[in-house]
Formats: sequence, structure tokens, C-alpha cells
Amino acid sequence: MKSSPSLQTPSMVSSLLRDAGIRATDARRSVLSELLTSRRALSHLELQDAFPTMDRVTLYRALDCLTEADLVHKIPGDDRVFRYSTGNDHDTASKHTKGHHHGHFKCTRCTRVFCLDETQEPGSLKEQLQMSLEASLGRGFQSHDIELTIKGWCADCSK
Repeated sequence: MKSSPSLQTPSMVSSLLRDAGIRATDARRSVLSELLTSRRALSHLELQDAFPTMDRVTLYRALDCLTEADLVHKIPGDDRVFRYSTGNDHDTASKHTKGHHHGHFKCTRCTRVFCLDETQEPGSLKEQLQMSLEASLGRGFQSHDIELTIKGWCADCSK
């Protein structure tokens, strides 16, 4: 699961938790570290496999806490499985911004989910979609969350 070249140190992970105003428990540190080093969004089951000694309820609570603190976002899948990501799938841990305003790519063969890297200025996707929303529906409509998923085959599955 871990393929990021720049692994997060325990002190960096603890600092992210403290900066978000939450207690840095072992479970939260472990889960956040795993998600920060993953190149894709992970399901609860994948995280459970990564931490076989962690109680599944503790894992759910850690994920809920990290999601509420906006350190992790929860991605709903059409397979009724939620996947979790820090939005830092492209080694951009320092660019975490509040809110979930980017798209995802879901491989329809292996079901892996990847966050799309926003190479333009932060918020540009939201701004483009907001302009499209107003053009289609008129002024006054305001989005507060974006759930955009592109489906296809990942690089591994398209070989």
C-alpha cells in the first residue's frame, strides 16, 4: 500500500493532529500516517488489513474523527464502500486545504480510487463548476461540496 517516496515522520503526523485540534492517539496517528503515505484512497477493510491488531470499532472511530477534523475525506463509492484519503495522493501533504473540492478517478476493474491532483490554482475546479452551475441553473445557486468521479481503467488494469 505504501508507495510514497516521502514518508511522514511520527512527529509530523502528531503535529497535523494537534494543529487540527484533536488528540494524537496511537490509532489516529497510525491511520493518518497510512493514508498520508498511500498513493490512493483506502477502504476500511484495506486499513483493517494494514492494522490487524487494531479493533475495527477503534478504526471506524479514528476515521470518523479524522474526517470530522477535515484531515481525511470520505469518498462514497457506487459499490457502497467508502474509501478514505487525505487528498495528498501526489506527495502534496503541505497543500491540505479545508474542504473536499477535487475529483476522483475510480478504476472499474480493480475498484481502486485515486484523488485527482489539482495542478492549477487551489479552488479552480470549484470555481469552474460554480460558473457552470450558474450558467445552467442561474445565479444564486451555491455549491458547498463537490463529488466528481471519473470512471475507467487505471494504468495497471489497462495493460
